[in-house]
Amino acid sequence: MSLVARALEAVGVPTLTLTAAYSITASANPPRAAYVEMPLGYTAGRPGDREFQLNLLRKALTLGVAIETPGTIVDTGVRWSEDRSWKSAASSGLNNGVISAEGDTRQERVDTPQYQSEDDRLAAEA
Repeated sequence: MSLVARALEAVGVPTLTLTAAYSITASANPPRAAYVEMPLGYTAGRPGDREFQLNLLRKALTLGVAIETPGTIVDTGVRWSEDRSWKSAASSGLNNGVISAEGDTRQERVDTPQYQSEDDRLAAEA
């Protein structure tokens, strides 16, 4: 999404990325982003919870408008639950292979961007 956001910004369309994956988003360096502490796959909240989703988007957009420095990620303060125990067993519910019997198998993000191809690296640097 960060590459798409940068391409849109380059032609004058403002963007705001909503993310539940802070480290991944920081590595991708979008023009501006709003962080929510939600399980992967549920960035906008629980399915069908229209009021929560509208409030989340209002909050994210309000915070996003105030961002002046490119690459800024604001924390919306929106949480899946005040009880943080959900994080130890979190799964996107999409059976995407992130969680295994050994727990979360994702690797820590590094400051150096990682690209799938040379074309991707060139696009990101443009």
